[in-house]
Amino acid sequence: MWLKTDINMLKITGLLFGLGFFSTPTSFANQELCTATSAQMRCSPQLEDFRVKLSEQYFTAYLITDAPLRLLQDTQQLWSYRLNQCKKIACFQQQFESRLDEINIFISLNQSLTQHYLKYENGKIARPAVHLKVHQLGKDKIKIEGTAYRSPKNRLETQTIPFLAYTTPDEKAEITNNENDCKYHFNYEKAILSVSSSQQGCERFNGIYRLYD
Repeated sequence: MWLKTDINMLKITGLLFGLGFFSTPTSFANQELCTATSAQMRCSPQLEDFRVKLSEQYFTAYLITDAPLRLLQDTQQLWSYRLNQCKKIACFQQQFESRLDEINIFISLNQSLTQHYLKYENGKIARPAVHLKVHQLGKDKIKIEGTAYRSPKNRLETQTIPFLAYTTPDEKAEITNNENDCKYHFNYEKAILSVSSSQQGCERFNGIYRLYD
């Protein structure tokens, strides 16, 4: 039987081999975020504390989260894509803070009763990203929340479009987003989720999603 410490050591080894080198979390942050092709500003000394903290948080999440590790990795890449759009230090700082909040959720909340879906387009993860989470709150209660990301150069309050709904296992096909009253049809088929709405202005969450498990 594998002990938790054994599993964690395997995770560490897998992470480091997957990155192609053995390193500390701090050097991982600097090498991963500050490559030769990176924009100079994201490697600014003003952001060093953010880079170190993010690296430590990511490393911790990799070790202890019960969410799928592929989800952690893919959302990190999607975040890096958003980060690359920033042109000002304030934008970079906001994006680091946002990612730290996301990773903290992976660390602090039980993910075993949550199904994570990312939107796909043409066989690839959609960019800008759309992330839906289906939480089993109890035997007869389900919470669906999500985020559709927009440009990080927008005002802070318009950088994302939120999704929030509550339903039951028997009624999880017809969903209303409480944030804007958009009505959607959810079609679950194994690892695929299809979301559709005929309402104008509600199209952002329409599409095909893949389950991470």
